Amino acid sequence: MTDKTYPPVLSAADIEMFIENGFIRIDNAFPRELAKQARDIMWRDIPCDRDDPSTWTHPVIRLPGYGGGPFAAAANTPVLHQAFDQLVGKGRWMRRDGLGSFPVRFPHTDDPGDAGWHVDLSFAGETGNPDERSDFSAWRVNVISRDRALLMLFLFSDVGEEDAPTRIRVGSHKDMARYLAPAGEAGRSHMYLEQMGAERPQALATGAAGTVYLCHPFLVQAAQMHRGKTPRFMAQPALGLRHSFALERADGDYCPVEVAIRRGLAEGEEAG
Repeated sequence: MTDKTYPPVLSAADIEMFIENGFIRIDNAFPRELAKQARDIMWRDIPCDRDDPSTWTHPVIRLPGYGGGPFAAAANTPVLHQAFDQLVGKGRWMRRDGLGSFPVRFPHTDDPGDAGWHVDLSFAGETGNPDERSDFSAWRVNVISRDRALLMLFLFSDVGEEDAPTRIRVGSHKDMARYLAPAGEAGRSHMYLEQMGAERPQALATGAAGTVYLCHPFLVQAAQMHRGKTPRFMAQPALGLRHSFALERADGDYCPVEVAIRRGLAEGEEAG
């Protein structure tokens, strides 16, 4: 929860863009020096020589979760806390102590093997099968985005168009809302989303180190091959949800994430 009161980070136009497009980019969301400190820590765990590209023999290396130090500091800047309040609602989100795992992508001619279109899942099923919680592929997502307030993309290195930026299908979160609605609170898993939002325009999550993309939890996105020259460091953690989203509120006090879901459902009804 935010400890102090800060002026709004996002304008009304920014919030409307988030609702319609499914994401907003915040430049200088955390200091570049924190990004450098974090990269230095991660390079110690990478089985490659940072100064010798001939040792970069894999298209992607997944590093385990990182917390504390520069990682916790990057996740908890006043800019981001204020933006969380604006998009999710004060008291509804959960503070992070770190940024989880990092898929570090290297310039490489091989397909990374993980570049399919998808949405991030948010909770384990409740079938009574103990294997379901440990098998992340069996996790689920539902129309009220249980346990997940936002998807976040933290850039810890400069990311240009050739540096494997995450691909985003602009506005696809509204398509996903309509897809998830019939499944109710149980939600869906094992989804094949290659065609979900395929007709929509694409955006690339580029930017300087210190940039953060705050994304609607239903946004359809994908990785891609790295065609640049330097490794790309990015974290993609969830922002936890303390108090569940609701699509029917007596007081009409909907946060922008809820407004986007409701708008997606309404557009489906109009089209039908």
